[in-house]
Amino acid sequence: MKIGFLFPGQGSQKVGMGKDIYEEYENVRNIYSKVEKITGINVSEISFYGPEESLNETKNTQIAILTMSLAILDILKKENIYPEISAGLSLGEYTALINSNVISFEEGIKLVQKRGEFMQNLLPKGEWQMAAIMGMTEKKVDEVCKKVKSGFVKPANYNCKGQIAISGEKNAVLEAEQIAMEMGAKKVKVLKTAGPFHTEKLIESSKALKKELEKITIHKFNTRVIKNLDGDFYNNTDDIRKILENHIIKPVQFSKTIENMILNGIDTFIEIGPRKNFIWICKKNTNI
Repeated sequence: MKIGFLFPGQGSQKVGMGKDIYEEYENVRNIYSKVEKITGINVSEISFYGPEESLNETKNTQIAILTMSLAILDILKKENIYPEISAGLSLGEYTALINSNVISFEEGIKLVQKRGEFMQNLLPKGEWQMAAIMGMTEKKVDEVCKKVKSGFVKPANYNCKGQIAISGEKNAVLEAEQIAMEMGAKKVKVLKTAGPFHTEKLIESSKALKKELEKITIHKFNTRVIKNLDGDFYNNTDDIRKILENHIIKPVQFSKTIENMILNGIDTFIEIGPRKNFIWICKKNTNI
């Protein structure tokens, strides 16, 4: 068995997440306490009791998901469960980098706190939305976005074959939903996010994050991590600061990430985050 860890991103949050492990494990309580001291955010209160509107604020969502993911990782480490390769979707890539010791726990927490604040507060004016289109190829989704006349919308997350998230102005996303269904999409689902994430509309957030990235220390990898930008492995000669600067304005190549993990022998995937006990065992010759 070769294990791969997957860390989810924004949109996977739900009120009550992490409460069960917080009550059961002292080391989990310690992690929440450390994060709360670093950030000044009552992460446990927001995560366990909401309200949902507060948890769904980007500045809270990102730190809450990161904290829960790091807490689960600590439980797994005590059971001697480690990944051969890890990867995260958007925000989840930061969890993978902290887990690999490329970014320290404290600096990672501070960085994600700033990232969430920038992505919430430095948005251009307007109403923004993301939606997942299911049952269409990448080429078809590109065509859908190009057909939209009512505003800005682009593919943002290439999650897997047959599921691609689009991001943009609310009216444009709604028009894209209608066009996609007319062009044969199986389903379109609006996501619990509030910004044109992974598009050039977040350029101001990217510039602000660049300044924060200049403050951190980059260490060598102790586990292999695949990056969102191109679905390829990080290496110790990469300009990690530049990659993370571009991370929030470029599409997430998660489909390529999963394919690469399988090509490198990963046959068991464990998703570490708000979903409970999600383990995907990949059978040989499985179509992704």
